[in-house]
Amino acid sequence: MSPARRMRDWPPEERPRERLYRKGPDSLADAELLALQLGTGTRGQTAVDVAREMLARYGSLSGLARRDVAELTRIPGVGRAKAVRLAATFELTRRLRSRGTDGKVTLGSPERVYAHFGPLMEDLRKEVFRVVLLDAQNGLIKDVVVSEGTLSASLVHPREVFRPAILESAASLILLHNHPSGDPTPSREDLRLTRQLAECGRLLDLRIHDHVVLGQGRFVSLAQRGILEA
Repeated sequence: MSPARRMRDWPPEERPRERLYRKGPDSLADAELLALQLGTGTRGQTAVDVAREMLARYGSLSGLARRDVAELTRIPGVGRAKAVRLAATFELTRRLRSRGTDGKVTLGSPERVYAHFGPLMEDLRKEVFRVVLLDAQNGLIKDVVVSEGTLSASLVHPREVFRPAILESAASLILLHNHPSGDPTPSREDLRLTRQLAECGRLLDLRIHDHVVLGQGRFVSLAQRGILEA
């Protein structure tokens, strides 16, 4: 098979870079936008060909974005440098989606919690438990990863949950974790842990506003389900 024509040999009106410059990024298909991040293809394939194969392998941009750097590196035509570039692009997108426009984050509802943390956590392949520390106006002070578990479970100790809140003089906190399966339905262990931590919080006079379980494109608020009521 003869080598595929290089993109720089294409007519100018067909090259993704020139089309983006003239017509804007929304004029390009997913594979063409990916190809611009890749920069080059491999022997016999243009960057667009490699990008199309990546999307076919993982089903969508979302599926591709969930891959870690090591897995991206093993894709034919990618390698370490391109994998790092792709991973950085996906992470920038998550952070932009999560931070909004004004830089100030107020988490007064589970919807706001999901809007902020969903882009950062819904694609994770391991379960991660976070504690979100709030000031008296429900403004975000910081968030702390307490536990990173396997695909199905994480280990959370009350000491690790409340220590950051005490050190930062937080007024209240929110518990947060993801389900890598994509289904945010709380497990029996989720309910048990929430009740245990809520009781510890009452003893320490630290209010837990909510425990939000994140899935793929949706969430469950345990406060809305009454689990945090005394």
